[in-house]
Amino acid sequence: MQREERESTGIRLLKKGQKGLIHALFSRLGLFILLLVLQVFALFGVFRWFENILPHIMGGVALYTVGMVLYLLNSRMDPTAKITWLIIVMILPVFGAMLYWFTRSEIGHKAVKGRMEQISEQTKDCIPQNLEVMDRLKQENPGAASLARYLNRNACHPVYDKTTVTYFSLGEDKWAEMLRQLEQAEHFIFMEYFIVDEGLMWGKILEVLAQKAKEGVDVRVMYDGTCEFALLPHNYPKRLKELGIRCKMFSPVSPFISTHYNYRDHRKILVIDGHTAFTGGVNLADEYINHVEKFGHWKDTAVMLKGWAVRSFTLMFLQMWSINERELDFGRFLSATVPPYDPTPGFVIPFGDCPLDDDKIGERVYMDILNRAQEYVHIMSPYLILDGEMETALKFAAERGVDVRLILPGIPDKSVPYALAKTHYAALLDSGVKIYEYTPGFVHAKVFVSDDREGVIGTINLDYRSLYHHFECAAWLYGVPCIADIEADFQATLQKCRTVTCETVKAEKWTRKLLGRTLKVIAPLM
Repeated sequence: MQREERESTGIRLLKKGQKGLIHALFSRLGLFILLLVLQVFALFGVFRWFENILPHIMGGVALYTVGMVLYLLNSRMDPTAKITWLIIVMILPVFGAMLYWFTRSEIGHKAVKGRMEQISEQTKDCIPQNLEVMDRLKQENPGAASLARYLNRNACHPVYDKTTVTYFSLGEDKWAEMLRQLEQAEHFIFMEYFIVDEGLMWGKILEVLAQKAKEGVDVRVMYDGTCEFALLPHNYPKRLKELGIRCKMFSPVSPFISTHYNYRDHRKILVIDGHTAFTGGVNLADEYINHVEKFGHWKDTAVMLKGWAVRSFTLMFLQMWSINERELDFGRFLSATVPPYDPTPGFVIPFGDCPLDDDKIGERVYMDILNRAQEYVHIMSPYLILDGEMETALKFAAERGVDVRLILPGIPDKSVPYALAKTHYAALLDSGVKIYEYTPGFVHAKVFVSDDREGVIGTINLDYRSLYHHFECAAWLYGVPCIADIEADFQATLQKCRTVTCETVKAEKWTRKLLGRTLKVIAPLM
């Protein structure tokens, strides 16, 4: 019976196991929540024990609060986050200060941060920049070349030419091409995704992966640990191993209290033999290909790269895979043969963003595009939870006369982010930003396209999670033919949207307005 399961497509074997709410309650996450509740009760017990000297305690708390306020005002923190912490500390002096010092202490992710710095240092020169390519970009657009220099300076993200880029306007289109490309794999397959869920999409992919593993292809799968309590059983990596697939969870959830769990691996990367790569918003679950409907029609996008630029996605995957590996074996993968493709005009920079350093690369790329745009910047994003700098960049671009348009979900997947997004509407509209909501359903695409020449497709949302707290990735595109496809898709999607106006903002439900304005205080922590 065991042998039959291993030799099957893998779907029957992997369908077994606890999932959903029951699994969450009896998993390590459930224990973690239980311990937190017990700690809260213990703290209240301590306050009751010392109630006779409560006035002295309150006086000390007041002095401590003043000290914390002065400290926060003089910190280098993002201004929006600074306001959030000031309010929290003033309303909840003890617990607020404890929470602040806990998040700033780097408990639990110091080792990961140190390892990432070590890996980055060891691999920073493994893909050298072709100076001729950089010079040609500079001649075409000095501003774009400055962005390219920034990306290569802060990480090993060189600019490439001779890379073919194909744009997919729907998740089901990407999935179909993924299957075709996976069938052709001969040496290695690397997959790094935020969400993996059993169903038609993952089942078909898994069939191919299992077959390729039997053929001797090096197949590796990495997914974020949040899948453990919501979607997949804890022993899922072991089950994939039985199919010949090497598998890891990034940061599995455990009862150990750690700030590391705030940093999730939100990337979506597929690399095949070092010459073909996919990225974009599409995870490996059935709603992303509209096989099941959760929030109406699911609008998502992706790109496929063929050519030298794929090496950067190979490097990004290996860097994450090697966090808990002793030795780095990158050479044989980064030196993979790239077949000759038809020469394609334009430039490509695959890049990643790491929350463990001070470089908010994703946000800076977006703001640089906004600041250099001359005609238009068209954006699709599932979430709109902005810090002061990003909101200012959007408003300033519109006030300069740039046509700034945002397509956001018409049917939200979560009520809180939806309410928070609407708190930005009035200010953006007043500056001339045009906002639209996708009436058929949920927009999960992360798209920036500007002036018929420049764009970004990847995993980076316009919210604090993506811009500050997640590991992310994307492909910056300049002058590639598919820019026209991206803009055409934006215009086609626009036809299915309702226009947001000052009148519709005023007519919003008062409960949603109250929720958004209340939670905006803690938006940087969400």
